[in-house]
Amino acid sequence: MTDPVLRVDNLTTSFRVGQDWLNVVNKVSFEIGPRETVAVVGESGSGKSVTALSIMRLLSPANSRTSGTIMFEGQNLLELPPKAMQALRGNRIGMIFQEPMTSLNPVLRIGRQITEVLQQHRGLSHGAAEAEAVRLLDKVRIPSAKSRLSEYPLSFSGGMRQRVVIAIALACEPKLLIADEPTTALDVTIQAQILELIKALQEEEGMSVLFITHDMGVVAEISDRTVVMYRGEAVETGTTQAIFSSASHPYTRALLSAVPQLGSMTGLPRPLRFPVVDLQTGAIAPVPATADTVKSETRPVLEVGNLVTRFDLKAGFFGRVSGRVHAVENVSFDLRQGETLSLVGESGCGKSTTGRSIIRLAQASGGAIRIDGRDVRGAGRTELAEIRRHAQMIFQDPFESLNPRIRIGAAIAEPIIAHGLGTARDVDARVADLLERVGLSSGMADRFPHEFSGGQRQRVCIARALALEPKLIVADEAVSALDVSVKAQVINLMLDLQERYGLAYLFISHDMAVVERVSHRVAVMYLGEIVEIGPRACVFENPQHAYTKRLIAAVPIADPTRRQLRRIGNDEIRSPVRPANYVPPQRSYREVAPGHFYQLPQ
Repeated sequence: MTDPVLRVDNLTTSFRVGQDWLNVVNKVSFEIGPRETVAVVGESGSGKSVTALSIMRLLSPANSRTSGTIMFEGQNLLELPPKAMQALRGNRIGMIFQEPMTSLNPVLRIGRQITEVLQQHRGLSHGAAEAEAVRLLDKVRIPSAKSRLSEYPLSFSGGMRQRVVIAIALACEPKLLIADEPTTALDVTIQAQILELIKALQEEEGMSVLFITHDMGVVAEISDRTVVMYRGEAVETGTTQAIFSSASHPYTRALLSAVPQLGSMTGLPRPLRFPVVDLQTGAIAPVPATADTVKSETRPVLEVGNLVTRFDLKAGFFGRVSGRVHAVENVSFDLRQGETLSLVGESGCGKSTTGRSIIRLAQASGGAIRIDGRDVRGAGRTELAEIRRHAQMIFQDPFESLNPRIRIGAAIAEPIIAHGLGTARDVDARVADLLERVGLSSGMADRFPHEFSGGQRQRVCIARALALEPKLIVADEAVSALDVSVKAQVINLMLDLQERYGLAYLFISHDMAVVERVSHRVAVMYLGEIVEIGPRACVFENPQHAYTKRLIAAVPIADPTRRQLRRIGNDEIRSPVRPANYVPPQRSYREVAPGHFYQLPQ
């Protein structure tokens, strides 16, 4: 039997909290064989990232302590002197972190950051290190590698920055690669590229991989075996296929039930809630069907016609307009009471700017926006405030949406008081009712935002959005930053509220599997334009535009038996920056089914 590359036994990591020590990883054990990929999966606070940092000995000894054994190449890493560990780290063990921009020095050229590692660990001359850096960038599929050595990280996209980080991690041909959430911050197509790249490089280099993630779809795509962590403990370990087919722990079953399965909505006419799992017993409650809430006979709550939003780029002493960002270009759609229309696409496609333009948080350059029949673009200050009573926005990061110095009861009450919709006595009762509606206790009104979890803070933001009894809610990546089970809870809440109050949602997201679950209709955006729009079933089951097909193909399949090597390619979304005199081409659309349109190629 082959010895494991890494064996972790009874790993326990504690942090100092005041005078006490708090265990955040408790007696975790697992091993990784040669050329094997082991995924450690769990939600925020489960201890998975601390496990990776403990293996690399990157935790400060001043306020942390680690016990157990971590055996790598016959050595217990916890007993190595600091210099020996430093020589091992980045040499025999490479690591990729979640956010590439924090892993790269923004003031150093890419070439220097790679050659520095090669010269320090492999003793190469400057010329040899530079030649090797070009080879590494070629290996991680960065086009025109030699010319890009002299560029700074800011000139690279998120996906390309992550490729550079992988190149640095591979520079010393490590035996073990630790990847800590390397795809979480990336769009779905870029995520697919990075997963494909890691798998290909593993085959070429013969590495073992420890992959840290909270995404069960990614686990199904990439791992041979899986360790499920919950509250610092490894609650289930086994082959990935066994865990997906017959999970035994209630928490594992809860994680799996909260993963949207692309294609699971086939034949279902309306959005579907996620099943709810009891974490004590593992019992899965039946999923109640959603009612038909779309009021198709009424006037649309939102009408958008030929919307254009551009941002000037100025240069020179006199601030002459040198170009423009064509963020939104000739976008048209409508949205009815009780309906969810999802805007999907990658970062930079214009979907968030569309949402902000509708609420007039971004100034549109042209086109028409009507909310409940009222002209948004032509509204004065008083009329705009009245329009915004009926149209609210939920943002991606709930912590940034809430003032950290204001109690959440006051934050929810603020719009009610500002619009004069109740007396002080009425407001307290209304805040308590709103908190109850979103599944929080009325007694939480006196707490500050930092006293809530991410999911609870997003519920507070939903309560605040409901305070003015709106007809339209623009949800801009409202669940993207949440853990999978919390995401399921918030989506279920949004569907419940839609059913109860007939809310219209403009749901902005890059997560195609979630979009399929919650939508009545879907609009796909690329470079500021809608390239395909139609009923959810039509867009997902019969996509017409090449970009829509690419988005759907890139979604991880949460089923290890259907794992396949996909060829996603290296393409990234192009820049929307155009010269000042640029005139957008006239686009033509074809209707392939009632209400299902796609943009014809030029």
